[in-house]
This record gives sequence, C-alpha cells and structure tokens, in this order.
Amino acid sequence: MSTLVLCVDRSNDIGRKAGLPTPVVGWEAVRSLVTDVGLADPEDSNVNCLLEALRVSRDLRDEQEDSIVAVVSGVNDTLVGADRSLAAQVDELVDEYDPESAIVVVDSASDERVVPVIESRLRIDSVDRVVVRQAHDIESTYYLLKQFLADEELRSTILVPLGATLLLMPLLLTRFEPQLAFAVIGSVLGAALLYKGLAIDQLLAESPEKIRDALYSGQVSIVTYVVAAGLTLVGAFLGALSVTPLTGSGTSATLISTMQFIYHAVPWLALAALTASAGRLLDELIGTDGVSRQYLNLPFGIVALGLVVRGFAGWFLQREGILSDAVLFSWALSARQRLALFIVGGIVVSVIGVRIAATMSENETLEEAVEQ
Repeated sequence: MSTLVLCVDRSNDIGRKAGLPTPVVGWEAVRSLVTDVGLADPEDSNVNCLLEALRVSRDLRDEQEDSIVAVVSGVNDTLVGADRSLAAQVDELVDEYDPESAIVVVDSASDERVVPVIESRLRIDSVDRVVVRQAHDIESTYYLLKQFLADEELRSTILVPLGATLLLMPLLLTRFEPQLAFAVIGSVLGAALLYKGLAIDQLLAESPEKIRDALYSGQVSIVTYVVAAGLTLVGAFLGALSVTPLTGSGTSATLISTMQFIYHAVPWLALAALTASAGRLLDELIGTDGVSRQYLNLPFGIVALGLVVRGFAGWFLQREGILSDAVLFSWALSARQRLALFIVGGIVVSVIGVRIAATMSENETLEEAVEQ
C-alpha cells in the first residue's frame, strides 16, 4: 500500500499555465511541471506548492514508504464544476493506484476547502499548507516607496509640505497654545495640499502666457477683467465700512453684520460681474463666429441676481430697524413690499434678458440653445 501526495489546484492555474491536462502523476512528470509553471509565471505560489509536494514525496521515500505524487486541478469555470472535476480526478487516482492514505498539499484557503471532498473518497493523514516567506505585498510596498522617493515631482508635492510642517511644529508649540499651533499647522498643510491638488501652481504658471496672448490678440475682456477686480475690491471695502459695531454678541450680531456687508457690497459686486461679462460679450461681437446665447443672457442674469440678493438683505435689515423705510413716489414701503419689489424687478430683468437673447439669436435652433 502506498501514500498519495496530492497537490490541489482548485482554480486550475497550473493546468492553464502549463497547458497540460490533469491529473499529472509521477515524480518526473511533476518536476517537469514545476519548470513549465515557473517559466510561465515565476511569481505564482503554485510553484511552491508543487515543490512542497515533491519534497514530501521524497521524505516518504527516504523513510522507506511507498509514495505517489500527483497534481489535480479544478477544470471548470464554476466552483461546483471545479469541485466535481477534482472529485473525478481523485476517483481516477484511487481506482488506478489504490493508495492507503493521502497527504494533501495546498497553497491557499480556497484550495483547502476541497479537503472534505477528497476525504470522502480517501483517508487523509495530513494537510500541508504552503506559506511563502517573502510577502508579495510588503515587497511591492518597498519598491513603490523607492519609486516614490525617486520621483522629484512627488517629493516636492508631498515631502516638502510635510517637512516644512514638522519644522514649524516645535516653533509654534513653544510660542502659542497647542490648540492654536495645531490649527495653524493643519491649515498650512491643507493649503499646500489644495495648492497642488487643485493645480493652482499650473494655473499661476500659465497665467502670464494667457494674459500676454490676450493683450496681443486685442481682447477687450482683459481690460474689463481688471476693472471688475477693482470694482470687487471697492465693493468689499465699502461693505466692510458699512458694518456698524453692535452691542450684542452671538449669532444674531454676526448675522446682522453679514447682512449689512451684503447689502452695501452687492451693487458693486454686481457691477464688477457686469463689467467682466460685458467685456466677454464685446469679444464675441468682435469675433466672426457670432454671439452665443449664454453670453447674451449673462448680463441680465447678473443684474437680476443682484436685485434679488439686495432685496433679501434689505428686508432683513429693515425688519431689524437698521435700514429706514424705502419711499416710492411718496409712498413708504414696508419690509415685505420692499422685498416683493426687488424680487419682481429681478424676474422682469431676467425675462427681458431671455427675450433679447432669443431675438438676437434667431438663427439659432432650439436644440442648440438647449445644448448651451
């Protein structure tokens, strides 16, 4: 009676890579199979499984025991079909060699699940699971880290901000409270990551060339953009000056101050946006391709939005008694009437813009307008 040393491959990696049908039986046949699988995929753990089966068979022979080494694979696309194929191959080996017991060699938990299938046909003395000492994930991590350190762009993106943050940490901790120090460190690190993640560095690097091209091409928008930036600063400055110090504190005082800022800054901000859009519209008019509908709608949309936002801010301030009642044709308006007037004005301006855009782009089809 002999012992069957059985190498199990449930996923049929061995048969697929070697291109041989299973079962493969015999010392020389399995040793040749090791070479074929190793040449096909040197990283495959099945190579170690086959070598372990040969080693176990050799040790049994050294102990004067008869042994038969064999390899079986699950030749099927489904798990049920693979297990049935393995069972049929084991039955074939049992019928031909009539072994007394078996030693099963596996290299994964999935292969080990078919042990009960083999045990129902043959007594199993041992299950030998092969574990590769050199972990592939650890090795891959090492080479990825080495490649990362060799990449200059990645080093400047990750390591430089991290190193600067670590250098600042002791200085901040010795001068400020820990909460403030960590808040500053987190803000600096987050700003650096956003600076690279949002490609702001590329935008700043490309801005001079874009500005130079715009100046050389005679675009009006480059001038209106500068004017819009100035108007934005004026709006922010006047909005900040309009905020009056309040005796109260908390959410209510903060909300009132915010509404004061919005009420006085919105007209200037809307004028800035209107100036920028007017420059873009002039560029489209000067061009030969005509004006698209979206550029015609944009100025009216800006004015409508400015009216609505200013109306809501004025309603809030008038209700709090900070803003006096508006007068229209000697008729004092309440906060609600004031808000309704601004909302209606915004809607009217928006409708006028849509109408003018539709009139000036009569040649544009409905499908083209929807796509824009």
